[in-house]
Order: sequence, then C-alpha cells, then structure tokens
Amino acid sequence: MNGQLAEHLQPAEDTLEAEKASFLKQPKAVWATAIAAVFAFMGIGLVDPILPAIAKNLDATPSQVSLLFTSYFLVTAVAMLVTGFVSSRIGGKKTLMIGLALIVVFASLSGLSGSVGELVGFRAGWGLGNALFVATALAVIVGVASGGAGTAIILYEAALGLGISLGPLLGALLGGWQWRAPFFGTAVLMAVAFIALMVLLPKTPAPAKKARLRDPLLALGHKGLRTTAASALFYNYGFFTILAFTPFILGMDAYGIGAVFFGWGVAVAVFSVFVAPMLQRRFGTNNVLVGTLAALMLDLVGLGLAAGHSVPAVVVLVIVAGALLGINNTLYTELAMEVSDSPRPVASAGYNFVRWMGGALAPFAAAQLGEHFGPQLPFFAGALALVLAIAVALGGRKFLAAHEPHLV
Repeated sequence: MNGQLAEHLQPAEDTLEAEKASFLKQPKAVWATAIAAVFAFMGIGLVDPILPAIAKNLDATPSQVSLLFTSYFLVTAVAMLVTGFVSSRIGGKKTLMIGLALIVVFASLSGLSGSVGELVGFRAGWGLGNALFVATALAVIVGVASGGAGTAIILYEAALGLGISLGPLLGALLGGWQWRAPFFGTAVLMAVAFIALMVLLPKTPAPAKKARLRDPLLALGHKGLRTTAASALFYNYGFFTILAFTPFILGMDAYGIGAVFFGWGVAVAVFSVFVAPMLQRRFGTNNVLVGTLAALMLDLVGLGLAAGHSVPAVVVLVIVAGALLGINNTLYTELAMEVSDSPRPVASAGYNFVRWMGGALAPFAAAQLGEHFGPQLPFFAGALALVLAIAVALGGRKFLAAHEPHLV
C-alpha cells in the first residue's frame, strides 16, 4: 500500500522539482530584464509615502496630487497601443533601452519640479517610458524564459511584487529626508538598469512580421481577451483606490506610510509568486479569480467603514488587500497572455490599454469623492467597481473556459 502511494506521489514530486529548477535556471537575459523590471515597478508606489509632503510643499490639494497617478497611468495606457508597433520595428532591446532612458530623464525632471502642474506633466513623460519598458519586458521574459509561459509570468509577477514592495520603502527612506529625493533615487536606479541591460541583454532582432498600430485593438475582438481586460479595468479601479487614496487618511509621516505600503507590497509579492499558482492548480483560474475579487470587495467595504475611525484597522485591511491583489495580478496576467490566439505582445498591449484606464481614473475620482463626501465613499466606490469586475468575469466565464487548468 505504502509502495503504491509512493509511486503515485513520485511523479507529482518530480514535476514540482522540475518546475522549481526551471524557475531558478534562467538565461542571464531573463534575470537582467527582471531586475530592471523591479526598478521600473518601484516607480508605481514610490510617491505613496510622499503624497502628503508633496501636497504640503507644493500647496496642492489631494485631488491635484492624485493627478501624479492619473497622468502616469493615462499615458501608460495610451502608449501601450504603440509599444508593439515600435518593438516590432527596432527590436525588444532597443525598445527597453528607450523606455529606461525616458524614465531616467522624466524622473530627474520630476525631482526638479517647482509646481504640482510641472510634476504632473513630468509624470506623464515617465508613463511613456514605463509603457515602452513594461510591455516589452513581459514579452522578452515570456519569449526567452525556460520552463514555459507559466514560469515566465511568475517571474514577471515576482519582479512586479518586489518592485511594488520596495517602491514605498525607498520613497519613505528618501522622502523622509526630502520629498524630491525619491525621484532622483529612481533616476539613479533606472540608469543602473539601463547599463545592466545594455551589457547583459543580447540583441533582440525585430520580428519578421511588423505589428500594426491597430493590432492591439483588433486583439480585443477576442471575447476571452476582452472579458479579461474589461474585468481588469474595474479591478484596477479598486486597486488604485487603495494605493493612491489611503496615504491621505493614515495621518502618518513618510516613514509610517512607507512601512504600511512596504507590508502591503510584500503581501503582493508573496501571494502572487507562491500562493496564486497553488490556488490555481487546486481550484482553477476562474474560481480563484472570482473568489479573490469578492474578498477584495469585502476588504474595500471594510476600509470604507474603518476610514476616519480606526487607523489600525485601515493598516490591517491594506495589507490583507495586498495579498488578494497579488493573487489577482498573477491570474489576470496569465489570462491576458494565454486566453487569446493573438501574439503575446499584441495581446498584452490591448489588455494593458484597457486595464490601465482603471488605474488612471481611480486616484483622481477617489480624491474628489473624499474631498466632497468624506473618506468613506472612495472605498465604497472601489467596492462597487469590484462588483462590476466580478459581474464581467462571470458573464464571460465561458470565453475564459478554454484556459481553465485541470484541477488536481
């Protein structure tokens, strides 16, 4: 009996060992791109700890400061439509280098801003560089990683989680000294990433087939990809309500806010890399997606009830949200890469164009709701967005069914 059990378990153990080996044994180009991606993703949460300080030093309202996120993600979203057009003509490496160079320039200019309007404009330029880098980095990692697309996506999400967790920490450590310092710190890190990729990443030739500007929009004609993108749009509204609005209600200095969002980012990283694949294998992509969206909706309701009444409860709920966001990030990315028959860079561009619109809208809308109706309403609006994300995912469930993994 024990021998039969051992024989039954051995293939599964061998599979896990093989997956672990393939995850760790990657070409140097993958690691170089992943490390650069960590630095790039740090820019998302970098400004979180210093939002109140920026508002104070530049004599701006929370909704004006929230435009730092809106301009960044709006330009990122629109620029996603041209990333494939550019990379298919000059190759992935050159596209990555241009993206990094733009981030270095506009991060430096952000640190020199004399008004909130200038800062918002420079963050828009930063968003252009981010779009060129992020979309191409995912395609490069998926294209050259060993272990298949699933392993590559986990690597990408690991870079995302690590970058999101380190961004607030860097913002707090430098921002507690001077609010301009995090921008210059980011410029230095991205310059290091630029040099690393220039040295370590082999030349990537342009694809034989050049992408057209309309290809990402045509890719959204696939019902599975369109369902994924539409659901992710509402999901990202809730995501960035938490990220962009919570710093204004914590009543903490840069170090306190940075510590809270460092914990949040660690939860994003751990659950995206380790927990999401486990749940996905056990329960299936769609079931886990809907379940975690529902849990995040309840978390946002809890944040709304706690806002203005209990800072400790807000802190706990923000970190719990990080765990749920980590799971969903991995699931949405894998669906976007695998659910349609479009080339992955094209599918990624179309998907990101739609979903980043949620990230562009949420910060400004949340700040406006908070200024006019109190700190509770932004989170309740975020919860409503999650209800819509669930409705879209359930409504398009049959279009995602082809991607559903076998349950174990």
